[in-house]
Amino acid sequence: MSSPPTAPHRPGPEGPPRPRRDTGRHLLLAGVSLLWLIPLLWAVYTSLRSHGDTARHGYFSWPHGVGLENYADAWTQSGMPYFLLNSLLITVPSVLGTLLFSAAVAFFVSRFGFRFNLALLMLFTAGNLLPAQVLITPLYRLYLLIPLPPWMSDSLLLYNSAWGIIAIHIAYQCGFCTFVLSNYMKTIPQEISEAAVVDGAQVWRQFFQIILPLCRPAFAALATLESIWIYNDFFWPLTLVETGDKRPITSALANLQGQYFTNPNLIAAGALMTAIPTLLVHFALQRQFISGLTIGSGKG
Repeated sequence: MSSPPTAPHRPGPEGPPRPRRDTGRHLLLAGVSLLWLIPLLWAVYTSLRSHGDTARHGYFSWPHGVGLENYADAWTQSGMPYFLLNSLLITVPSVLGTLLFSAAVAFFVSRFGFRFNLALLMLFTAGNLLPAQVLITPLYRLYLLIPLPPWMSDSLLLYNSAWGIIAIHIAYQCGFCTFVLSNYMKTIPQEISEAAVVDGAQVWRQFFQIILPLCRPAFAALATLESIWIYNDFFWPLTLVETGDKRPITSALANLQGQYFTNPNLIAAGALMTAIPTLLVHFALQRQFISGLTIGSGKG
């Protein structure tokens, strides 16, 4: 009786897999990171030196003394606490309004089957493709035509006011947030909404009590991104706010620049202090910030 055929011998692995050599990739990433860090480190270095030191020995020289005097002067001379409050009064309502209106449009586009859903989504997304410089002239003229009601004041409603900056931020950021939230809501099972309809839930109750709580991860990520973008905005307040004491902190840094003399060391200290709130937001919500880069990209 012949023995059954045996399977061909396959040589086993010679050993544990060798780690991939990513030295070149790591060097490239380290070089790019260094290029990004050089301006920030140079600003920190400049802010710690006095203007007299840099004027005598040059900016590319070894410091003969460092201190925090520039930070104290920037805090007091520019009125930074007051302008920081202005930034918060603009950023917080802008972020909340953007998320609320974007969620409403995304809910309509993603949960209801209408013919013009895709066209509506494309319309909101296309608004982000226009650069702000293209919109400033017609927007400036529009702001000058909208007055306050007579019983309130004889001044304008949107121009030279925080309401105008909040309105343009909400209008300009809704496109991106609508696109992200609509794709995220499409990942929520449709059976949840159908069960809510069977239980007698109306559309508003589905939106506020069912869909919005399920979108908390997307809201956290978008709130992080929008807070940083709106807080750092410099263009809109500079062009649509005429009175200096109504500007946010990013535009108010111009107060540190004199008419006949400019202290770059003082401006560097003020710019670094201005960036502290965005750094706090980023480090506090770093996980949501990173996940926000990919939210909504899994299902179109």
